[in-house]
Amino acid sequence: MPGVSVVNFLRTAYKSVKGDEISALAFRKHMKEKMVDLGVEDAMVNRYLNQGFSGGEKKRNEILQLAVLEPEIAILDETDSGLDIDSLKQVATGVAKLVGPNLGVLLVTHYQRILNYITPDHVHVMMQGRIVRSGGEELAHELEQKGYEEIRRELGLVEEPAGAK
Repeated sequence: MPGVSVVNFLRTAYKSVKGDEISALAFRKHMKEKMVDLGVEDAMVNRYLNQGFSGGEKKRNEILQLAVLEPEIAILDETDSGLDIDSLKQVATGVAKLVGPNLGVLLVTHYQRILNYITPDHVHVMMQGRIVRSGGEELAHELEQKGYEEIRRELGLVEEPAGAK
C-alpha cells in the first residue's frame, strides 16, 4: 500500500477497533512494547505497508497487528504457508507469546512444523467441511507420522484396491 506506513496503518486500525482516540506518542509506546516482545525491527514499521515485504515480513507484520490490536480471538489460516525455517520460527514463537487468557487462536494448518513452536490445546481434523477426528497434540503427531489416508479410509473416502481385504 504505497503511501501508508505500517505505523500509520496500525494506529488507524487501533483507533477503529478500540474506538479510542490515542495520541501518536501513546500509540508509539504501545506499539514499541509489542515490537520488543516480538522482536520486530523499527525499520519495518516505517516502511509502506507490505511494499517490498518478503513473505516472512508480511507474516511478522500480521503477528504485530495481532499484538497491537489485541483481539479476543484470531483465526490464522495457514500462517506457516511459504515461510522459510527462520521466518516460521519467528512467526510461530510470536503467536505462542500472544496466545493466552486474553487471546484465543484458531490455527489452520496442513503441516506439523508450526506445532513444533505452538502447543495446541485441541487438534481437529476437518474433511469435506466437517470435523471428523479430534484430540490433543498427540493427534497432530500421529497425523505427521501416518498421514490422512487411514482417516479417509475409515470415512469411505478412499476406495480399497481390489482384493485388499
